[in-house]
Amino acid sequence: MLELVELDVPDPKAGEVRVEISASGVNPTDWKARAGLTGSDPDGFQVPHHDGAGRVDAIGPGVTGLAVGQRVWLYLAAAGNRYGTAAEFAVVPADNVVPLPDNASDELGACLGVPALTAAYCLGGDPSAVRGRTVLVAGGAGAVGHFAIELAKHAGAHVITTVSSEAKGELARAAGADLVLNYREEDVAERILASVGHVDRVVEVALGANIDTDAAVIGPNAVIAVYAGESEQPRIPILPLAKANASIQFALMYTVSAAEFKRLLSWTNAAIEADALSALPISNYELSDIVAAQLAVEKGAVGKVLVRP
Repeated sequence: MLELVELDVPDPKAGEVRVEISASGVNPTDWKARAGLTGSDPDGFQVPHHDGAGRVDAIGPGVTGLAVGQRVWLYLAAAGNRYGTAAEFAVVPADNVVPLPDNASDELGACLGVPALTAAYCLGGDPSAVRGRTVLVAGGAGAVGHFAIELAKHAGAHVITTVSSEAKGELARAAGADLVLNYREEDVAERILASVGHVDRVVEVALGANIDTDAAVIGPNAVIAVYAGESEQPRIPILPLAKANASIQFALMYTVSAAEFKRLLSWTNAAIEADALSALPISNYELSDIVAAQLAVEKGAVGKVLVRP
C-alpha cells in the first residue's frame, strides 16, 4: 500500500502550519494503520506517520506563537489529516506543532510525539502524579518505556523497569531506571517486593502477559496504565485489584482532550529544556526505503526508526 509519489506542495489553510520535515518518526500505530488495524481506509491518499521534526515553512491565517524558520516537533500529524510527516513537507493543524528548544536535536524531536506524550499520559499527566512515588515501567527499552523512565525520573520518582535482554537492560539503565529486571530470567514480582515493596503506578505494554505480576506488586490506590493493544485477552484477577482499590486506565492518544494535551506538552517541554529526555538509538532510512522502515518497526526494531525525506 506504500507508494512513493510526487505531490503538489500543499498550502496551509486557516489554523494550519506547513513544516519542512527533516526527520519522520515511525511508530507501531503507523504500520497498523497501513494494515487496516486502526480504522477505515483513507479517502484517496494518505501521507503516513504522526511524528517528526523540522522547520516551519509557511503559516496559515490565524496562527500565532510560531514563526517561519522556527525549529519544531510534530505529533499526531496524520490523525484526521491527509499530510503526515513521511514527506518533504507536512501541513498540519497548528496545535500539533510544538517549538523545539535549541538544546534538543532534530533526532530527539522526531522521537517524541506519540511515545513521549503516551508516556506522560500513563504517568498521570503531571510530574506531581509520580513525584516521590515508585513506578514500574514494563518494557523499558521501548520508545514509550524509554520516555516513561526519563519523565518519571525527571519528576522525582523511583523507577523499576523490565526488559527481555541485557542489551535492552543497558538502554533502560542509560535512561535512568533505578532497578532493571530481566523478566525472562527472574521472578519480577518477587524481586520488586523484596527490593522496594509495592509500587504506586504501572506503565504497562502487555496487560495480558503481565497482569498477575502487576496485581502482586501494586500498593493501595495504584494505577495500571495500559497503552498497547495485544492479541492476548487478559484475565483480570479481581480480588487483589479490589483489595488495593486499584484502577486500570487505558491510553489512546487519538481521543485525549485538548486540555489534557496541554498538560502533557507542558511536562514534556519542561523535560526537554532540562535535558532530561534523550533519543533512543536511531536507525535512519531514506524516504525511498519507507517500506523497509515500516517493516523494521513491525518486526520489533530496538531503538527508533526515522525516515529522512
